Amino acid sequence: MCYIENVSQMKLKRISVKSSLGNYSVIAGAGTVHRAAQEIAKLGRFSSIHVVSSTKVWRALSKSIQRGLQLPGKVHFHRMNDGESAKNLRTAELLSRVLVKSGADRKSLLIAVGGGVVGDVAGFVAAIYLRGVALVHVPTTLVAQVDSSIGGKTGVNLPEGKNLVGAFYPPRLVLIDPELLRTLPDREFRGGLAEVIKHAIIADAPMFGMLEQNMEKILRRDRTALGLLIPRNVAIKARVVSRDERESGLREILNFGHTFAHALESVTRYRRYQHGEAVAWGMIAAAFLGHELGLTRTADVSRIVALIRRLGPLPGWPQVPATTLLNAMRSDKKTRSGILRFVLSPRIGEARSYDTVPLHVVERVLHFTPRLIDASAGPLGKYRG
Repeated sequence: MCYIENVSQMKLKRISVKSSLGNYSVIAGAGTVHRAAQEIAKLGRFSSIHVVSSTKVWRALSKSIQRGLQLPGKVHFHRMNDGESAKNLRTAELLSRVLVKSGADRKSLLIAVGGGVVGDVAGFVAAIYLRGVALVHVPTTLVAQVDSSIGGKTGVNLPEGKNLVGAFYPPRLVLIDPELLRTLPDREFRGGLAEVIKHAIIADAPMFGMLEQNMEKILRRDRTALGLLIPRNVAIKARVVSRDERESGLREILNFGHTFAHALESVTRYRRYQHGEAVAWGMIAAAFLGHELGLTRTADVSRIVALIRRLGPLPGWPQVPATTLLNAMRSDKKTRSGILRFVLSPRIGEARSYDTVPLHVVERVLHFTPRLIDASAGPLGKYRG
C-alpha cells in the first residue's frame, strides 16, 4: 500500500512506499530540494555524506542542491559520466574506489543527484559497497522523478543487454522537486514524458485523457500541470512497487514497451536513444503487437501512437534485420526459460504480461513498425488494422 499526505504549508506531497527493508517516503513538489537537510536529518546521524552527480547536472544545479544540503559535517562530492554507455561495472567499480579513498564506511550516506543513469549506478553501488549503505535519491530528470528513482531497482548494463547486473535496494528517501527540471534539455524532458504516457496506458485512463488535452501546456513545463502530473505518476509507481517489490508479478506491467526498448538500446550500443525515446518506440511497437494479437483495439492503438507522436520526432529505427532485434530481446530480464514475455495493454488504463506470443507475429511487428510511423503520415500512417 501507499498513501499521500500534505507536507506543511508548502503544498508538498509525501507518498509512502512499502519495502521489505522498511518503508520510505517520496516527497514531491516545488521547493522540496530546500527541505533536503531537514528531511535527511530525520533519517538519523551519518558518519559521512557523499553526493554523486554528473558534471553537467552539477554545473546546472549545484547552487540549488548545495543550499538544500546544509548538513552538519563535511559533505563529499563525486562526479561520474551519466551517459547510458557509462552505465556499466567499470563505472560502479570506479565510484566504489572513490568512496574507499574518501573514507566512506557502513554508517555513510550516499545521495544520488541526477537522472536515471546516476540513480541506477549510485543505487547499485550503495547496495554493494560494504554490503549496503544508506541511499537518498534527488532525481533531476523527468524520467527519474516519475519512474526510476522509485522502487529500489538498481543496476548496470552488460554488452549482452540492459540492466542485467543489479540489485533490489530501496532508498531511505526520495526528494522530487519539479523546479529542478527547469534546466533540463528539451529532448530529455520530452523523453521523460514517454514514461508518463506509459503510466497512463497501464494504470490511469483518465490521466491519458488529461495528457491528450494538455500536452502542449505540459511540453511548456507549466508549473501547475507538472505540480499535478508528477505526484500522480509517483503514486502509480509507488502503488505498484509496494504490492510487488521484486517484480514477481504485478510490477512487470511497468515494463510496457520495454522489451522492445531495451533491444533497440542494445543493438545501437546505447548511443542512439535516450531511454525515454527507446520506450516511446517500444510502446508504439507494443500497441501494434497487441492489435496483431487481437488484444488492443484499433481505436486505442491510434490514441497511443498519436499521443506519443506529439512528443516530437524520435531518432530513427535502426536499420537492422528483425531477427537481430529478436535476438537482443532474448537477453531481456523478463525472459523465462528462453520464452519472451511482453507487457501488453488490452485497453488504455490496463496492462498485463503475456508469454504465449508467437515469434512470427513479433517479427512482423518489428518489420512494419518503422514503416508505419512515417513523419509525413497521419497519427497511424497507413495502419488501420
